[in-house]
Amino acid sequence: MTAQPFWRRKRLEEMSKAEWESLCDGCGRCCLHRLEDEDTGEVHATRVSCKLLDTHSCRCTRYPERRRYVPDCIQLKPADARSFTWLPRTCAYRTLAEGRELASWHPLVSGSRETVHRAGISVRDQVISEERVHPDDFQDHIVTWKGD
Repeated sequence: MTAQPFWRRKRLEEMSKAEWESLCDGCGRCCLHRLEDEDTGEVHATRVSCKLLDTHSCRCTRYPERRRYVPDCIQLKPADARSFTWLPRTCAYRTLAEGRELASWHPLVSGSRETVHRAGISVRDQVISEERVHPDDFQDHIVTWKGD
């Protein structure tokens, strides 16, 4: 009998740092700017990425030191899991916090970092760096991503 994978047998708060970090599927969606409608409070995703996001690999180019370059970068912590509703529904952190199973394309399930891209979940080559868009024009880049 094979043991259950760590994400099925541990709560988010019980995971090691390495286990926690491995939950990231590499989609890049958490590195996109969002806009909140002042009237309704609804949050809209854009295709405008943080300047540190490698738009092909969908990984942060300065991950260990990202907060030095982007002070308001949100650090996801297990203790905050219940507030992850701003993350895409496809995100493993939100998925597990809501008691759902990881998708078949998730790298921990599939065994490959490429499946998130092949499934069309990642933002690979579909986003533009914030360095190329004036903040007043972010609303021109509102999108709905697959799975949201």
